[in-house]
Amino acid sequence: MASDTGPQRPKYQRIADALKEAIESGAYGPGDRLPGESALAAQYDVAVLTARQALKILRIEGLVETKKGAGARVIEFRPIRRHGIQRLAREQWGTGRSIWSADEERPVTIDVRVDTVAAPAHVARMLEVEENDRVCTRSRRFVLDDRPVMLATSYLPLDLVDGTAIMRVDTGEGGAYARLAEIGHAPAHFREEIRCRLPVAEEAEGLGMPLERPVIKVCRTAFDAELRAVEVNEMTMDSAAYVLEYKFDA
Repeated sequence: MASDTGPQRPKYQRIADALKEAIESGAYGPGDRLPGESALAAQYDVAVLTARQALKILRIEGLVETKKGAGARVIEFRPIRRHGIQRLAREQWGTGRSIWSADEERPVTIDVRVDTVAAPAHVARMLEVEENDRVCTRSRRFVLDDRPVMLATSYLPLDLVDGTAIMRVDTGEGGAYARLAEIGHAPAHFREEIRCRLPVAEEAEGLGMPLERPVIKVCRTAFDAELRAVEVNEMTMDSAAYVLEYKFDA
């Protein structure tokens, strides 16, 4: 909270703060319609444009959705709790379960495209292959409750996976990690790097989100027991759709 002597927050931000507090307290529940721009302008004695800016902040933060002629409604979507450590345990994918099922029981639609491409320079370094060597790519778009939540592209060494089920759209139970285990390269170690930034236009379009809302970028490298990198997975997540959770012993 700003001090009495500090700079005062803009009016539109104070209105947005009040609406966020009302949403968090339950005064407005999922699906409820918020007051319209004119009503907010009258309530807070501000211009309609100021009220519009306040609602825009809530939309950018993923708290409300706006539809032409219907005003702003509180989002009904329940964020995904991504269990950053447990989801990668071998007892998860090694017993035929998907990594996704460690996070969510809700059904998810996954659009998958499999291809071979020249390895981008940064991926080549991580996989320890020559730049422009061909690699297998598995590109996915995850849609939950009719809402796109994540774009992901995995890169795998072509000499390792060519001719295996990893080159198919449906890799079977346990996914690509279970198939890597079958060819003697089961993931034994993982490294994830996480950062946030604003999306590029293609990412915002793919996720159906505003350009002003940050995305969470996760890059995971999977290593086999010999510490050979067997996958680089670059994920782009709608920051309003996820809670990143980590549980581990001291």
